[in-house]
Amino acid sequence: MRSKRIEEIKDFIYLNKTVTLDKICEKFDVSKSTLRRDLDEILKTGDIKKIYGGVTVLPKRELVSFEERNISNLEAKRKIAAAAAEQIEEGDVVFLDSGTTTLPIIDFIKEEKNITVLTHNVAIILRAIPYENINIISLSGTLSRKTLSFTGATAAQVLQNYNIRKAFMATTGFSIARGLTNSAPVESEIKRMAVQRSQQVFLLADSSKSGAISLITYCGLDQIDTLITEAEPAPELSAFLEQHGKQILIAR
Repeated sequence: MRSKRIEEIKDFIYLNKTVTLDKICEKFDVSKSTLRRDLDEILKTGDIKKIYGGVTVLPKRELVSFEERNISNLEAKRKIAAAAAEQIEEGDVVFLDSGTTTLPIIDFIKEEKNITVLTHNVAIILRAIPYENINIISLSGTLSRKTLSFTGATAAQVLQNYNIRKAFMATTGFSIARGLTNSAPVESEIKRMAVQRSQQVFLLADSSKSGAISLITYCGLDQIDTLITEAEPAPELSAFLEQHGKQILIAR
């Protein structure tokens, strides 16, 4: 059966990490045209992608310290943060996820808007302290020095009490098949709760995050309302978001 063959081909790709199309055809005794049809299904998993003459398994993203992440793709992150800040209106109650793309949002709000910010990230709290127009609500929990955020069940429980207008979410990687993923298990429940309690969910992710997969999925891609990124997404990603009534905002 075709479904069984597809699963066997997927297992073969996972085992070999990178493999040529010729090798797959030889291994499973199928034609190139048959393999192309099978690959249309296989590539929907989101963790395998086509390369010249073959396919490869995308690497899983590991947890990197906040400081290390804060120096990568800085220009793209600031563009995305500036576009995100424009979505915040006077009087909004917003959740700012722990992340180096959400952190610069504070720089573009400053004294312009009176808002309430809920967050579990220490760096965001410290950056917002000078601005009296920003009411800060910090979630409780145990401090993770790796991510500079408060984590644990109590943080999610506190968040459950609030009605959030807009959530600005970070991710280690996202894909159609695996949704929004995260490397830190202790933060995942907080992220899930933020998505659940928010009227609007914005995903802030530069183009390097597209197609990448990390340890834990905290929500599906169909659960966001808007993707804010700095470059046009892949056609299949754009089509998926459009089919589900979602918006894509390109930060120029």
